[in-house]
Amino acid sequence: MSLKNRQHLSLIYRTVHHSFLSIIGVIQSSHQVRDLGAWLTNLYAELQVHFSDFEFILVNNHADIDRIDEGINPLPEALRKNIFLLQLSAPVSRDNALLAGLDRANGDYAVVFEFDFTGLPELVTRMWEKSQTGYDLVYLRAPERRQSWANRQLYRVFYGILTRYSNLRIDPQAHHTRIISRRALNSLLRLRENSGYLKAIYALVGYNTTAIPVAQPLQAGPDATFGEQFRTSLVAITSFTTFLRSVLWWIFLLSCLVAGTAIFNAVKVRVTNVDIFGSYHQAVSGWAYLVVMISIFFAITCLNLYIMSIYLSNIYNEIKNRPLYIIESVKRY
Repeated sequence: MSLKNRQHLSLIYRTVHHSFLSIIGVIQSSHQVRDLGAWLTNLYAELQVHFSDFEFILVNNHADIDRIDEGINPLPEALRKNIFLLQLSAPVSRDNALLAGLDRANGDYAVVFEFDFTGLPELVTRMWEKSQTGYDLVYLRAPERRQSWANRQLYRVFYGILTRYSNLRIDPQAHHTRIISRRALNSLLRLRENSGYLKAIYALVGYNTTAIPVAQPLQAGPDATFGEQFRTSLVAITSFTTFLRSVLWWIFLLSCLVAGTAIFNAVKVRVTNVDIFGSYHQAVSGWAYLVVMISIFFAITCLNLYIMSIYLSNIYNEIKNRPLYIIESVKRY
């Protein structure tokens, strides 16, 4: 073997990382089926140079299985033998489909890789290298959210509520694409959240997290509708924040203010025949008593609703059975 060839092989050997990666992709639209071959080919070219072991876990979220086969069958056998296709029996949300892939991941690291980055397979290596500096989760961060005005306002309100009424720190510009270490993934899979909002679950699990900025903006999926995104936002708010309980608290305070004002006005009219706005009124027998009683019961009803919301919130949290804590590591001296 010539010196040049030995140097070339030595260079390749030095760049091979001895980590097992599970690459997860969700297929749920026609353009993703169309890009599947290029997505797999580009990733395979990157992974076989830089990693010793890897697998592809594809989750078919009710896309055309025949077209998926047409995209996979022409690929080289060396690539196809690393592919596992999970066929879902019914369509689910993208986050739940991703969770199906994460459940199946066997690697030291699980990589959720979106089809938007088909032409940038080197991002897998960049995320892995970043994870080696002490991070268990590394995600890609977009510079902006490129969606309709209504969707941008929805997400602005949504992330504002999450930030204000929960302890979760979720990056509004985070892509779904990220790398997750095995210990972080094991902790994540313990949280069987029916809401399936993975970005909140990533934040709930914790561990050292960082971002890699990319130029690709956040965009809504081709099949996503405003109504679907609104329902997803509402489920996440009720699952991970105390927002609704806080709303009931402010409703109770407002009801006390309204009741107090109504009682004062009723008594003032009864005594002086002039209301708080300075208008003259003829006092009617029994009217002041009726207003006072209605105002009191109105405030009591709002108080009862607030108290019930506290109990329901506590019951809801108990039913979820979230762990009280997650131990990241144990250090011995």
